[in-house]
Amino acid sequence: MGSVERPRRVVVPPGASVAHGAARTVAPYTPGPAATRELFATRTSELLGRLRRLDAAVDDASVRDIADWLHVQYVGRGAPVPVGFVAACLLGSPYVDHRLGLDGRIQEHCAAHDVMPPPFDAARMLARSGAYAFIEVYADGLVLPVLPDGSVVRP
Repeated sequence: MGSVERPRRVVVPPGASVAHGAARTVAPYTPGPAATRELFATRTSELLGRLRRLDAAVDDASVRDIADWLHVQYVGRGAPVPVGFVAACLLGSPYVDHRLGLDGRIQEHCAAHDVMPPPFDAARMLARSGAYAFIEVYADGLVLPVLPDGSVVRP
């Protein structure tokens, strides 16, 4: 059997130009080694505690303070920033889980039959399992479950 020739794919960074007629495939974002280390680093007990308090906070000023602190923590680590979190809901029946935005607002309490929009839908069953403190959801669809001790489960 002879060799098979296949057309070569050209992978270029976004915004770069390619000769007319050449195939164009955009490479997905891949964090560098330092960003990857930070992405999978153990979450601090303070971060875990503030996320738990965020779920129970009632007054807007404390919610805003916690959300601002969370935003600074995630932006300052040099890794991708999650678009939000999915966690088990403590309100009880009929709610089983909820979506939290990085702004600190509970975006939606969900009953078992409700549908979560993407990319949050991928984290829903993980949150329902009860094994995780919360699940971080990223814009590219990455979901990172965080255990109650702060360690991150790699996908």
